[in-house]
Amino acid sequence: MIAVHKLRVEYKDNPLGLDVRYPRISWQLDADERDVMQQAYQLQAAMDQNFGSTVWDSGRVESGQSLHIELKELQLQPKQRYYYRIRVWDQQNRPTEWSDTAWWETGLLSPEDWVAEWITAPLACLDVQAEQAPLLRRSFHVDRQVTRARMYVTSLGLYEVELNGTRVGEDYLTPGWTSYSTRLQFQTYDITGQLTVGDNAVGAWLGNGWYKGNLAWDNKKHVFGDRTALLMQIHLIYADGVEQIIGTDQGWTVSPGPLLMSEIYHGETYDARLEQTGFSRAEYDDQSWMPAEILPYTKDILLAQENIPVKAIEELSPIALLRTPAGETVLDMGQNMVGWMRFSMEGQAGQEFQLRHFEVLDQEGNVYTDNLRAAKQTVTYIAKGGGRESFQPRFTFQGFRYVQLIGFPENLSLQDFAGVVLHSDMEPTGSFTCSNPLLNQLQHNILWGQKGNFVDVPTDCPQRDERLGWTGDAQMFIRTSAYLMNVAPFFSKWLKDLAADQLDNGGVPFVIPHVLDENSHSSAAWGDAAVICPWTIYQCYGDKRILEQQYSSMQGWVEYIRRQGTDEFLWNTGFHFGDWLGLDAKPDSYIGATNRDYIATAFYAYSVELMGKTAAVLGRTEDEQYYSQLHVRIKQAFNREFITPAGRISVATQTACVLALMFGLVEGKAEERTVAKLIELLEESKYHLTTGFVGTPYLNLVLAGAGHYDAAYKLLLQTDYPSWLYQVTRGATTIWEHWDGIKEDGSFWSKDMNSFNHYAYGAIGDFLYRCVAGIEQVEEYPGYKQFLIQPHPGGGLTSAAAGLESMYGEIRSEWTIDSGKIELVTVVPPNTSATVLLPDAVLAGVLENGQELQAVRGIHSAEQLELSVKITLGSGEYRFGYALRK
Repeated sequence: MIAVHKLRVEYKDNPLGLDVRYPRISWQLDADERDVMQQAYQLQAAMDQNFGSTVWDSGRVESGQSLHIELKELQLQPKQRYYYRIRVWDQQNRPTEWSDTAWWETGLLSPEDWVAEWITAPLACLDVQAEQAPLLRRSFHVDRQVTRARMYVTSLGLYEVELNGTRVGEDYLTPGWTSYSTRLQFQTYDITGQLTVGDNAVGAWLGNGWYKGNLAWDNKKHVFGDRTALLMQIHLIYADGVEQIIGTDQGWTVSPGPLLMSEIYHGETYDARLEQTGFSRAEYDDQSWMPAEILPYTKDILLAQENIPVKAIEELSPIALLRTPAGETVLDMGQNMVGWMRFSMEGQAGQEFQLRHFEVLDQEGNVYTDNLRAAKQTVTYIAKGGGRESFQPRFTFQGFRYVQLIGFPENLSLQDFAGVVLHSDMEPTGSFTCSNPLLNQLQHNILWGQKGNFVDVPTDCPQRDERLGWTGDAQMFIRTSAYLMNVAPFFSKWLKDLAADQLDNGGVPFVIPHVLDENSHSSAAWGDAAVICPWTIYQCYGDKRILEQQYSSMQGWVEYIRRQGTDEFLWNTGFHFGDWLGLDAKPDSYIGATNRDYIATAFYAYSVELMGKTAAVLGRTEDEQYYSQLHVRIKQAFNREFITPAGRISVATQTACVLALMFGLVEGKAEERTVAKLIELLEESKYHLTTGFVGTPYLNLVLAGAGHYDAAYKLLLQTDYPSWLYQVTRGATTIWEHWDGIKEDGSFWSKDMNSFNHYAYGAIGDFLYRCVAGIEQVEEYPGYKQFLIQPHPGGGLTSAAAGLESMYGEIRSEWTIDSGKIELVTVVPPNTSATVLLPDAVLAGVLENGQELQAVRGIHSAEQLELSVKITLGSGEYRFGYALRK
C-alpha cells in the first residue's frame, strides 16, 4: 500500500499566521513495498475541510516532484484558514487515496491590517535609569460565544502574554532576534479556548532582550532602541461572522512589575513581594495603574514568524550537589546546557536566593567564572514569604553545566531544581552511533553544541558577553547542522537578516544581526556565509527559493570582493580573521600561520564558483557564463600567485593544502604535490591537526576525497591534544572553542576567550555522516532525490549507523563487520533512488538478504568496480552481506 503523509507548508505542520504570499507544499510517501516512485500528483486547497469550496486544484500533474510545490496563482486572504490534501500516482499509474487533510492559516498580510498602536510604559511609571520591567493589561468583554479567536502580537524588546491568568503559547524569547530596524517578527496564537463569555483580561510582561539590553563586550545598551513597547491585536470571530478587534491603545494600563532586572547576559532579579497577583484576570483592580503611552513607531517592518520559535524542549535533573574546596554549594547538571533553572524554595519575606551559572570548575574544583567575562549569568529571587515558592526566568538564558547556590539552606533536595533546555524548536533529523564510545560522545557533544547555540540565531557561544550571530561559525557548521536537525527555516530567516544588514557596497558584517561597529565587516570565510549558506540549504533541502531570495545578497558579496584586490582576480586587501585560532599561530596571536591573502583568494574562488552554479539553477544564463569565466580567471591567478611552476604550494600549512584541495584550485601535478604535502605535514605533527576555524571543517573530507582514509581516521581518533577526542577525554559534553580549553594539568587556555560550548569544530560531524556512515548528497539532485550510500569502514570500527530524516523520508546506512564479513543495511525513502558503493566487495559474493542480486526487486543494476561494487536501487530497505576482499 502507498499513502501520502507528512504534509507540510513552508516546512511547517499546520502553521498559524503564515504571511508567505505563495506558500509551498511538501509531502512524503509511505509504502510497504520497494521501488516506489511518484509519477504524478494532484493537490487541492479549499476554504473548508470537506473541500466544498475548492480554491485550488492542480488537476493531475505529471511530475515526480513532492517538495516545495508553489501555489503560484492562489490569491490569499488575511486571517483565513486554508485546507489542503494530496494524492499521487506511482510509476505503475496506481493512485493513492487522498491524504489526511492538513491546513495553514494566514495572518496579517500587510501593515494596513494593523489597527492597534504601539504602547509603552510612561517614563513617570518607571525610573528612566531603572531596569524594572513593566506590566501592561486591559480588560474586555465578550458578549456571546466566540467561534475563533486569534492573537497577533510583537514587541520592542521581549514579551510574554497572559490571558485570563494563563500563559499564551509555548514560545520563549519572542518576538525573536532580527535586524530590528528593518525586520520585526510577530507571532500568532489561537486563544479560542482561553476566552470566556463575559469579562476577560489580557496582560503582558516586557523585557529588554536584544532590543534594548546589553549586547557584545563593550557594555553597549539600547543598540536598537531605548524603550520597550507592545503591539497586539486580538481578533474575535462570532458565529454570525461578526469580527471584534481588541488592540493595544491608550485604554491599556501599566505598572512596574516584580522583574527588577532582566538581561540576556546578566540574568534576572525578581522580587516576589512586588507581584501583581492576578493582573491578567478581569477582576483585578488596576485603579492605581497608569494609562499606557502611545509610542510612535513604524509597522512597515512587521512580518510573521519565519523561524521555528524558541521553546522549552526538555528538562534535565541535576546529577550531584557539590561542596567545593572553597566551601561553595554547587549543582552539577551533568551536561553543558543552555536555558535556565526552575527551582522551588521556602523563605522569609525579603530573603534572597541567588543562582550563578557557569561552565566549568577550576583546577582546584571551585567555581570558575572568568571565561564569562562581563556576563553575570546570575538569577536573584527575593522571596515573598508565607510558604513554598517556585520560579524560572522569562527573558534571559544561560550557558552552564554548574550552578552555584547562594542563600539556600544546607538541607537541599535535588528534586527542587530542574534545568530547562531552550533552543529553536527544530525537527531532529539525524542520528549517528558506532562501535567507539568516544566517537558516540563526540556526536553527543556536536548535537548539544547545536542545541545550545541555535537560539533564534546561530550564536558563537551561549554563555559570555557575546552570543552573537557570527557568520564564519555559521558557514563552517551549516552542513553538519543540516544532518542533525531541519535548519532550513532557521537559516532562511537568518539569511534574510544578513541581506538586510549587508552594506550598500555588498560587504557583510561579521555578525548578523549587525551590532558591532561600522568597521566590523567583510572578512574572508566570514562574509562568504552570504553565498555558502544559501547554497548548502538548497543542496540539503532542494529549496530553490532560498537561492532566489538571497541572489542579490550573494551577488553583492562576490562583487564586493571583486572590487577589493589590487588585482581583480586576487583578494589581497583588507582585514581578515584568517585561520582563526589555528594552532600554528605565532605566540600571542589568534590568527593561524596560513597567509591571509591566500585564504581570501581561495574563498573568493569558492564563492564565485557557487555563484555560477546558483545562476545555472535559476536559469540566469548570462550570469552563469560571467561567473564561470570569472572563476577560471581567479583559479589561474591563484596558481600564479601561490603555486610554483613545478606544482609546489608556496604556503606550506595544513590549512593551505586543505583549502586548495577542497575548493578544487589545484589540478594535475599541483594537486598530487599538495596532497603529498598535506600528508607530510600530518606526519610531522604525528597526525595531529594544526588547523583553525578555516581549515578544520574540511580537513578530514579532503583526506577522504584524496583516498587517505587511514589518515582521516588517525586524525579523528587521536585522544591527546590537539584532537576532537581530547576534549571528550577531559569530560566535555559540548564542543570547545579551543582544542586545549582545559589543559592536561587542569589549567585554562585563557580567561578572555575560552568558551566550552562553541560549535564550529563540531563540523567534523559532516565527516561522520558522509564518510564513516556513508550518507552522501549528490549535487545534481538536491534534497536527496538521488543520493549515495558509500561507507568507508576504518579506524578499527566494527560498526557504524546513521539516519537522516530527509524531506522525502528516512535515509539510513548501517554497517557491521564481524569475522571478515560485512553487513550493510540501507533504507531509501519512497520517491527517491540511491547508488550504493559496497567497499572491498566482489560482485559474485554479494547477497541481499540471502538472495542473489539479480533476483531482488528494487535493484536496478550492479557492477564491479576496481575497489567496490556499485549498485543502483529504488526505495525500500535492503540488507547486503558479503565477505571482505582479502
